[in-house]
Amino acid sequence: MSGNDPDMDMDMTMLNALAEPNRKRIVELLREGPLTVGEIADQLGIRQPQASKHLKVLSESGIVDVQAEANRRIYQLRPDPFRALDSWIQSFRRIMEERFDKLDDYLRELQNKEKN
Repeated sequence: MSGNDPDMDMDMTMLNALAEPNRKRIVELLREGPLTVGEIADQLGIRQPQASKHLKVLSESGIVDVQAEANRRIYQLRPDPFRALDSWIQSFRRIMEERFDKLDDYLRELQNKEKN
């Protein structure tokens, strides 16, 4: 993948956002379902302004959606960034599996030579 690949840029944005421990914990909380800023702050044991700051980063990086209901903001995960990340990881998995298959073939070949 080139440095100009938009999918790669999105993945790096997502990875950068998730690199911060509180943001990763927020994503883990939201995996169970939508939550308000207050619920997130309470569960993480942080102040609401801190939670809001982290949620803003997650929102700007496309990881979460926010829905306004009266004076509450409800956050939920967006599936698309995780699908893209999974696809990116799968590309590495395929490469590694091909390498392991080649190693298996090579080891079998060596074993056959030893038998003969």
